[in-house]
Amino acid sequence: MAPPRRPVIAGTDEAGRGPLAGPVVAAAAILTPEQRKLLVAEGLRDSKKFSPKKREALFVRICELGVVWKAQAASPHVIDRINILQASLWCMKRSVLRLELWPDLVLVDGNRLIPDFPIRQKCVVKGDDKVPAIAAASVVAKVLRDRVMLRLDKIYPQYGFAKHKGYPCAAHMKLIAELGPSPVHRLSFGGVKEFLR
Repeated sequence: MAPPRRPVIAGTDEAGRGPLAGPVVAAAAILTPEQRKLLVAEGLRDSKKFSPKKREALFVRICELGVVWKAQAASPHVIDRINILQASLWCMKRSVLRLELWPDLVLVDGNRLIPDFPIRQKCVVKGDDKVPAIAAASVVAKVLRDRVMLRLDKIYPQYGFAKHKGYPCAAHMKLIAELGPSPVHRLSFGGVKEFLR
């Protein structure tokens, strides 16, 4: 008699809800027991607690180990049209539904379930620091979003995206006030909409 099948569990998380510019990116990941063990031993946890260099190294390991993952971005235009929460949840939904394996359960970082979702799901508050699959998704989403912001920095160097990745630090907000928003700023956000010309 064959042993019972191990349930497939995916974790999903987003990066970039707080910035004033650039996309929001979500990722979903499924870890095998061996992948989970190896990545946890290498320090896998909430991507926000790593330096960019450490995040990139973990992302490389995630890919080397063959972790199943997918990601989805929503542009500033989409964020302005449907709001940042809905854009984040839409990205999570799309990233999960694009996975090569259909999970039995999806663990969603935070306290909001994904709407209109065909798979059983459960919220995990601070899940990116508790659940390795969510942490892996967190690393993927953060690395991919940071790479986008580095590319946008080359197109709009005057805004300093390479340094602050679009977050509302004092230097970034001062530049928005001086220059007005760029085409990749979120025009519905406070700190940006006041300076529309």
